[in-house]
Amino acid sequence: MVPALRYLGSACGRARGGFPGACGPASGRPWSLCRGGRSASTSSFDIVIVGGGIVGLASARTLILRHPTLSIGVLEKEKDLAVHQTGHNSGVIHSGIYYKPESLKAKLCVQGAALIYEYCNQKGISYKQCGKLIVAVEQEEIPRLQALYERGLQNGVQGLRLIQQEDIKKKEPYCRGLMAIDCPYTGIVDYRQVALSFAQDFQEAGGSVLTSFEVKDIEMAKESPSRSKDGMKYPIVIKNTKGDEIRCQYVLTCAGLYSDRISELSGCSPDPQIVPFRGDYLLLKPEKCYLVKGNIYPVPDSRLPFLGVHFTPRMDGNIWLGPNAVLAFKREGYRPFDFNARDVMDILKNSGFIKLVFQNFSYGVNEMYKACFLGTTVKHLQKFIPEITISDILSTCSFK
Repeated sequence: MVPALRYLGSACGRARGGFPGACGPASGRPWSLCRGGRSASTSSFDIVIVGGGIVGLASARTLILRHPTLSIGVLEKEKDLAVHQTGHNSGVIHSGIYYKPESLKAKLCVQGAALIYEYCNQKGISYKQCGKLIVAVEQEEIPRLQALYERGLQNGVQGLRLIQQEDIKKKEPYCRGLMAIDCPYTGIVDYRQVALSFAQDFQEAGGSVLTSFEVKDIEMAKESPSRSKDGMKYPIVIKNTKGDEIRCQYVLTCAGLYSDRISELSGCSPDPQIVPFRGDYLLLKPEKCYLVKGNIYPVPDSRLPFLGVHFTPRMDGNIWLGPNAVLAFKREGYRPFDFNARDVMDILKNSGFIKLVFQNFSYGVNEMYKACFLGTTVKHLQKFIPEITISDILSTCSFK
């Protein structure tokens, strides 16, 4: 147990003040969403996880199931859990076909898909294993498609096969294409529902979730709190924007779009720094949803950082079309005109972003153009399903 905790600490680095291995602090009761029945004080924990999204909740769940004697708390700045990246994504259970063979991403994606299906089956969480077609619509795309197919085989993706035009029509009657990869293991799920199930598991095992606790500072305590029986057992102090404190021995930060800033608060490096991009999807009218049965994706261009526009069925029965990829002017801004001055200044100072702009300037301009002119995006979609028209589009929705 101790080595595991030390490992977690070293992953975080040192809190300001030089404590080797984590970060934590102080008090506050009004923001408890639900507490587990632990004997430890609710203002101090052995381990604190900052961030109540799916990553933070999955980490908290795993920690408490492996180490049930520890007191563990999750801090979330919003009043509800999993409302940002976890609740703003396409909901696709990816199979692992895209990543470089033997890479950690490839291994985790393939293993993660199997585990998410297993977990959903155990918990009765609805999902659809609706599959995916990666479709070549131009002759020049076929070599890239075949290379992607070989990559998927190397990664161990289940059920892959290359199919021709006639089989494309069997899978997706309204889709045109020369050749496609049929990836039946791809699915869709509501990831917020999964995250809330993780939270329930965590709390039932004795963990505590504290909402409306926005972390403002992480530092080392200079002395033990007054009337403390534990002395300096919990040397890390985490303060929120209201002046409340939580104390702990170790801290694990899973702060999503604020990961770099929270890392810096703990005395660690803020690199890699976050540059926010927003993806705008179009919504297909309900009466036109028969045009799409499963996920339909283009053949990706390895020179570009995004997969391109695609067709995504949702658990609620809707069909999302897109996304484009446009620079966001606020980290958690889901609307086109959301703006935060500090976020914008951080973007402009980011050398990595400047490099990205120069390397993908024409692509970025094209994405901005598509965001402004609906017809341009529809033309891309018509390469795959010619029957779709501008009048079939209901509205737009955004995700991060």
